Amino acid sequence: MSFASEVSVYVGRVREFERRDWAGYFAWVGLMAWLTASSAGFLLVGHGHGMRFPAEAWMVPAGAAIFSASIALDSIGHRTRYRQELRGAEGLVHAITIACGIASCVLLCAAYSKRELLWIPALVATLLSFFYSFVDEALHWKRYSRGRSDRVEMWSHVGILAGHATMMLGWWSWFFRGYPGVGETLRFL
Repeated sequence: MSFASEVSVYVGRVREFERRDWAGYFAWVGLMAWLTASSAGFLLVGHGHGMRFPAEAWMVPAGAAIFSASIALDSIGHRTRYRQELRGAEGLVHAITIACGIASCVLLCAAYSKRELLWIPALVATLLSFFYSFVDEALHWKRYSRGRSDRVEMWSHVGILAGHATMMLGWWSWFFRGYPGVGETLRFL
């Protein structure tokens, strides 16, 4: 089967979704889409008022968009074909990764005004989110090597890691430069 056909079959599994699957899917994908839109919107408001953000600031919404699209695809399999796999260790790893990832974003935002207090917890949460992402990848590769996963799921994880890394490395670089443009943009909101 061609990869395009595999993607079509994979996406077609949304027909198997029940109400709870749609709720969970839209909550998770919606949260990340909101992060994409809100970070892009913030930068566009600043840009519209003459702010010149460093290039890495634009990596936040760019990475979030890649991450969002990738989890939108990956989550279909998680709520259908791979549902049982996520009831065990893999599900716990996902929960830890998500909790650490959300904490890192919240703490990085809060570190704008409480830099000295919050940058270390933000960094710890970021590192933990990456550590558990790699644990998750090990679990996925183990399943794939045993024929209990497919190429679509594996490629969606490439997008997840690429988007997450782009977003977070851009965000941290922007943070370490002192968040240029943020203070000025906040005056317009």
